[in-house]
Amino acid sequence: MLGPHARFACRLAALLFVACSFVMGAENLPFALAQTAPEPDDAPAGDPSVDGPPAAGAPAAGAAPSAAPSPPSGETTPDGGAAPPADGSPPAGSEDAPPTPSSTTAPEPSAPPAVDGATYAVRLRDLQQRIDQLKEQIRRSHTRLSLLSDTILAGGGSGARAGLSLQNKFSNQFRLTRALVVLDGAVQYNKQDLSGALHEQKNIPVFNGSIPPGDHTVQVLIKLRGYGYGVFSYLRGYEFEVRSSHSFTAVEGKTTRLRILAYEKGGVTTKLEDRPAVRFLETVTTGLVDANGQPAN
Repeated sequence: MLGPHARFACRLAALLFVACSFVMGAENLPFALAQTAPEPDDAPAGDPSVDGPPAAGAPAAGAAPSAAPSPPSGETTPDGGAAPPADGSPPAGSEDAPPTPSSTTAPEPSAPPAVDGATYAVRLRDLQQRIDQLKEQIRRSHTRLSLLSDTILAGGGSGARAGLSLQNKFSNQFRLTRALVVLDGAVQYNKQDLSGALHEQKNIPVFNGSIPPGDHTVQVLIKLRGYGYGVFSYLRGYEFEVRSSHSFTAVEGKTTRLRILAYEKGGVTTKLEDRPAVRFLETVTTGLVDANGQPAN
């Protein structure tokens, strides 16, 4: 254990060490400051006191501060309104905004297809046939109206009667498959049969009744099928169609009988397709009688 003198000597040595350190630090302070002080040429970039061009992207000295960036188009401003577009154009939906042109355009009308001469001639002929048919119907209607008017003005009349019948005169080489009879545009008989029952009817009543005096027209359509067996079985593959019409005049107070004969014309040398034909046999009887020859009521 140290005595009082030894402790005092230690304290004095410590104080001297601290004092020496302080003196040595004060002598080296100017050298340390000289090492850390900046040179005049090493002034920081952007210092206004140093001459030279400003750094890239830095505003020039004395220049006015740039305007605050505007919000993108379509966004709202802090006060809640819509921000104007960046290019200065009026906002969409305002009264000053120019109308936006429509991107859709109306399709151009297509040109009608060209019609050649043959097609035009066919259409023209078909139109002419229709016109002729309309003229014929108008003529018939006019005739009926005239006769009816004359009958009414004369205080009545007995009128006229007509009887129509279809007679099948075909041989066994043909089979009647359809018969159609039209009187003044009204269908009076229409039957189609492939079983052979229609062909077995040799006399078919079509119409028997009163008609207005004047002109009338009967139209007939007959369809046939070839029939044969053995060496003539090939006839079964043939089909035939006959169309014909006939006009007659009904006289007041008289009865007109019209027989429609479906027969084979020609002979053995006549081609098979040329044989089917239709003709009309007309007879007029004084007085109004029914199909049985009895006076009509």
